[in-house]
Amino acid sequence: MEIIVRLDVMIARRKISSKALAAQVGITEANLSLLKRGHVKGIRFETLAKICDTLNCQPGDLLEYGSPYK
Repeated sequence: MEIIVRLDVMIARRKISSKALAAQVGITEANLSLLKRGHVKGIRFETLAKICDTLNCQPGDLLEYGSPYK
C-alpha cells in the first residue's frame, strides 16, 4: 500500500495546464511534474493548500491511500 497522487486527474478535470498551475502555485514545472508522478518524499502543507485553492478541490481529491494496481 502506498500514497497515490491523483494530481494529473484533477488537472485534466479542471482543464488547466501544468504550466499555468505551477505558475499560480509558485513552484517550478519540474517540481510539479515530480509531484504528479509521485516522485517526491513529501509536500509542504502550504503548497498543498495553494494547489487545492487553485484547483478548487480537497487534499483527498489529490491523494489516495491504496494499491496503484486496482
